[in-house]
Amino acid sequence: MPDEHLSYYFTMASPWTWLGHDEAMALCRQHGVAVDILPVDLADVFSISGGLPLPQRAPQRRAYRLVELQRWRARRGADLNLHPKHFPAPADKANCMAVAAVMGGLDAAALARALMRGVWAEDRNIGDDGDLVAIADGAGFDGAGLLAEAGSAAVQDRYRAQTEQAKAAGVFGAPTYVWRGEPFWGQDRLDFLARALAGETEPIALPGEA
Repeated sequence: MPDEHLSYYFTMASPWTWLGHDEAMALCRQHGVAVDILPVDLADVFSISGGLPLPQRAPQRRAYRLVELQRWRARRGADLNLHPKHFPAPADKANCMAVAAVMGGLDAAALARALMRGVWAEDRNIGDDGDLVAIADGAGFDGAGLLAEAGSAAVQDRYRAQTEQAKAAGVFGAPTYVWRGEPFWGQDRLDFLARALAGETEPIALPGEA
């Protein structure tokens, strides 16, 4: 198991990723599992998987989303604004700052946590360069340096490659955790992931096209 990694696909613009982030990272620490932090362009993933951006979803789905967010906010004891001031906001720069952190050998999970907290608990704007730098600086990173790296060709190429990797792995939403080839979509599947990480269940592979 030491050489095995959990693939963690997400975007900073997902409240569900924020709600499950601490629990997912705690599970990996508990079981000694390394995590590959893999931010992706969720709009690109949606384009081939039938997903819709929130404003394009049916009103019934949007309404129920708010019910579920309140349930899980209470369950996780999380800080979460149901209607953050700067949502939806473009997440690509924030995502790419986390990619840059990975490539620089930094604690990308901690950076991702700070950026998501900014959106979902602090009404910060991850579409604004100043806010991005301030959030990263406040979490102990070189915000300006990471923002500059986020726009580099190397980081942009890695971001696109991760998005393609997600699509190839069958990802269609965020967060998705993949362990030993088995996908777990949504922070509400962390109980199943916990059992898998503990070796209590055998991996269930995605079937071929139905």
